[in-house]
Amino acid sequence: MMKKKSVPASKPFLILFLCQIISALDVPLDSKLLEELSQPPTITHQSPKDYIVDPRENIVIQCEAKGKPPPSFSWTRNGTHFDIDKDEQVTMKPNSGTLVINIMNGGKAEAYEGVYQCTARNERGAAISNNIVIRPSRSPLWTKEKLEPNQVREGDSLVLHCRPPVGLPPPIIFWMDNAFQRLPQSERVSQGLNGDLYFSNVQPEDTREDYICYARFNHTQTIQQKQPISVKVFSMDSLNDTIAANLSDTDIYGAKPVTERQPVLLTPTGSTSTKVELRGNVLLLECIAAGLPTPVIRWIKEGGELPANRTFFENFKKTLKIIDVSEADSGNYKCIARNTLGSVHHVISVTVKAAPYWITAPRNLVLSPGEDGTLICRANGNPKPSISWLANGVPIAIAPEDPSRKVDGDTIIFSHVQERSSAVYQCNASNEYGYLLANAFVNVLAEPPRILTPANKLYQVIADSPALLDCAYFGSPKPEIEWFKGVKGSILRGNEYVFHDNGTLEIPVAQKDSSGTYTCVARNELGKIQNEVHLEIKDPTMIIKQPEYKVVQRYGQVSFECIIKHDSTLLPTVIWLKDNHELPDDERFLVGKDNLTIMNVTDKDDGTYTCIVNTTLDSVSASAVLTVVARPNPPFDLELTGQLERSIELSWIPGDENNSPITHFIIEYEDGLHEPGVWHYQTEVPGTQTTVQLKLSPYVNYSFRVIAVNQIGRSQPSEPSEQYLTKSASPDENPANVQGIGSEPDNLVITWESLKGFQSNGPGLQYKVSWRQKDVDDEWTSVIVANVSKYIVSGTPTFVPYEIKVQALNDLGYAPEPSEVIGHSGEDLPMVAPGNVQVHVINSTLAKVHWDPVPLKTVRGHLQGYKVYYWKVQSLSRRSRRHVEKKILTFRGNKTFGMLPGLEPYSSYKLNVRVVNGKGEGPASPDKVFKTPEGVPSSPSFLKITNPTLDSLTLEWGSPTHPNGVLTSYILKFQPINNTHELGPLVEIRIPANESSLILKNLNYSTRYKFYFNAQTSVGSGSQITEEAVTIMDEAMASRQVDIATQGWFIGLMCAVALLILILLIVCFIRRNKGGKYPVKEKEDAHADPEIQPMKEDDGTFGEYRLFSFVSSAPF
Repeated sequence: MMKKKSVPASKPFLILFLCQIISALDVPLDSKLLEELSQPPTITHQSPKDYIVDPRENIVIQCEAKGKPPPSFSWTRNGTHFDIDKDEQVTMKPNSGTLVINIMNGGKAEAYEGVYQCTARNERGAAISNNIVIRPSRSPLWTKEKLEPNQVREGDSLVLHCRPPVGLPPPIIFWMDNAFQRLPQSERVSQGLNGDLYFSNVQPEDTREDYICYARFNHTQTIQQKQPISVKVFSMDSLNDTIAANLSDTDIYGAKPVTERQPVLLTPTGSTSTKVELRGNVLLLECIAAGLPTPVIRWIKEGGELPANRTFFENFKKTLKIIDVSEADSGNYKCIARNTLGSVHHVISVTVKAAPYWITAPRNLVLSPGEDGTLICRANGNPKPSISWLANGVPIAIAPEDPSRKVDGDTIIFSHVQERSSAVYQCNASNEYGYLLANAFVNVLAEPPRILTPANKLYQVIADSPALLDCAYFGSPKPEIEWFKGVKGSILRGNEYVFHDNGTLEIPVAQKDSSGTYTCVARNELGKIQNEVHLEIKDPTMIIKQPEYKVVQRYGQVSFECIIKHDSTLLPTVIWLKDNHELPDDERFLVGKDNLTIMNVTDKDDGTYTCIVNTTLDSVSASAVLTVVARPNPPFDLELTGQLERSIELSWIPGDENNSPITHFIIEYEDGLHEPGVWHYQTEVPGTQTTVQLKLSPYVNYSFRVIAVNQIGRSQPSEPSEQYLTKSASPDENPANVQGIGSEPDNLVITWESLKGFQSNGPGLQYKVSWRQKDVDDEWTSVIVANVSKYIVSGTPTFVPYEIKVQALNDLGYAPEPSEVIGHSGEDLPMVAPGNVQVHVINSTLAKVHWDPVPLKTVRGHLQGYKVYYWKVQSLSRRSRRHVEKKILTFRGNKTFGMLPGLEPYSSYKLNVRVVNGKGEGPASPDKVFKTPEGVPSSPSFLKITNPTLDSLTLEWGSPTHPNGVLTSYILKFQPINNTHELGPLVEIRIPANESSLILKNLNYSTRYKFYFNAQTSVGSGSQITEEAVTIMDEAMASRQVDIATQGWFIGLMCAVALLILILLIVCFIRRNKGGKYPVKEKEDAHADPEIQPMKEDDGTFGEYRLFSFVSSAPF
């Protein structure tokens, strides 16, 4: 089934007229079409119903209409034909019905007052305007009157009447003085809706002679002024003075003082009143009351609530204003005036009436011959309006008959219309408060189909989006529309298409295969027409790399990416926005092909950045937020409160945190008395806290500052607070780090850390230094010193303990009693050497030494440990002396043994031991001799293979650099290697230790051999050295080789082999640089010592062996 639905076409063809039934025609607003179609007249512009004109200017009565053919115009005045040709002051504008009455050239506006109506007529009907009532504005002068001065007693109420002249329209009233300054108004003095000036109670300051009421007439731009009104307020004091001057004491005691009065309504009068207002107007209700004190006004609606959003209070709540009133606003409204003495109220009964208003206004009807239709005219009002119909401006009862027309109250029914049924109908809805007049034509047309969409129009649509192909058409009767795809395609049907009533073909989800040519065919009984359009489907534009949320520090750099993908036939444009506005005109913003970079970021760069990609067919966007962070701004407004002797409260206001929350505040202080200009850390508090209670020290001139800290860093310090000087007091603490250490054997040096300035707590800081020998029944010896941090006691015994204490004092007293510390007088060198020194040799490189401790009394100081001096005397294998290099090992504390590592095997050593204290070393113990046993030798110093022959090789070697004992022999192992690097049988030869060369015979010719060579002592074999060598070829093969070498083909082959080897070397070099295995390395692996190879599986030394063999074989 084909889908149909009524939606506007994508092309801006507006619907000119919409009729009431489904068979009515829609006429597109196409200029060419409208020029060709007949149309009854339609009033397009007219003057207002109640038209007040300026009598000094020309009167222009508007009447504009359109139709086909263009309409002619005529006017009636006061119900009769107005012949404008007979009045030279009246002209009609060309191609218009607008009248111009020339007042400025001798005419009088009053002569043209009346009710005017315009008629626009052509061959298809006549439309009429509203009844336009013309009235010239009036601004009459104030009638002269004699105004008596108003003499009022203080506290009484007063009303100054304005009574402006009756004007058209009514004037705007305001009160001013002689200086043209508006008189001040308040709850006590205010202007009423009628223009009068009300005083709830008068005061002496209300006395003046220039209360002037002004009336402004807007139409004539004139202001009329009433004569000034004089008000004299008599105060009670002045009345009493006057009475006292004229009457005796026995006549009267004086006027009564100003008395308070309960409220009385000045307007409206009585307890109830009524008010009628029309629907849609503004309802104004007023209550002004007298009384002392000045009453306050309150409004309520009985039995309901005042309408929300439409209720306003004006004139100090004396006026209730409700806008856009409706029938629901009818009811009783009560105003209540109240002061301290009582209240008074007034109820206003409001009735909301309604001039006629449309429910359904008649609409133009375009029909084809033989069709049916209706005109509906429905209106409402209060009271309900009556409905009457006119045809071409004539009451329908006396209009020419039309058999296709039937009137049924507010509806005209048309059946089987013909072209002669065309006419303009008027609906009039009226009641006592006004009327409504609406024109609606019936236009009967017979037209063959027309397609208004341009031929061969190209539509381009993004894939997976709806495609709307227009076929705007017109015809009468209404044509049927069919769509085809391709030149010879079949009619389009199915759920994949939607066919709209206006002819548009919709493809809800257009795909690539939807591209092509589409044909629209329109036909009715009068003809047929077709049109082709073309559809292209494009790939959608996408942002494949969207900008991401960024946090950047102030003055940094940030970049947002926006990488897009689009159809190759579409040209995209990329626009960057900041907070939905254009980027600032700033050279710091650099827009690249795929990114936006912001240099030297500032706080104002904070916001949302949007990348918008537009093509002619689609638009995509992506946004990201930039947050600019920085160190916080410094706190400010530091304030000190709650000052006490030892504490104070500091408060501050945090500075801007710059998008990074403040984590904590650091409080610092300056002591202006002792260390001016130096700031010290005091404390810190969490970032949510802005006050802190600070502990203070006496005798300090404090200033404080606060530093804010966030994740970015610390703010600048705040401005310093005011200074606060604390009172002096005796010290709270004594010096720290008191020590007693002698610098000489006969003294004691007492040291301490001096108190800082703020720790002194007052002037005159000194120290009381006390000492006595420990464990001796002596009295304390004391001395008082100042401005120092040490004191030397002379003449003390050597290294004896002392009890020491240092106490602070100032001009106000002593600090608390200090704690005692133990010190010692000066040390001297130890007196004796350790005894019974013994050495136990553990192996060829390690020995253990023992000694007896010395008596503590002979140490004469703090025992720090023992030092062992040892040195090698000679090597037992070479019997040659060498330069003696002594080594020292220190053993801390009271240890009596130690290990001597790193000894050389088969050597003779000496050692001695000394005790150590703070002064130095004591005498050495007698030298102790010990020897180390043999060890395994190092590898032979070299191995060379020379003089190769057909079956022999000569080996030469050097003895080990470190024999570490007596060499017993050398071990030589060797084995052949074939062309595939496979190892042959292993041969072992033992060689006497006194030999240094060997000729190996009976070898295979032209064979590579690998040799393993090491030395031995009685302890075992040392590390080996390896080498490879090749025996030479036999003479016959050499001869053949020479013959072959002279051949050209062999030379070419060898060049190719050389080139291949060069390439392989280059590849090996590259692989080595990339971590590959070096060929020689592979070779070494293949030729490894067969006795060592099994160890790779047994003890895991494979890696160490590989590394060792690679290094040692590098010369090969």
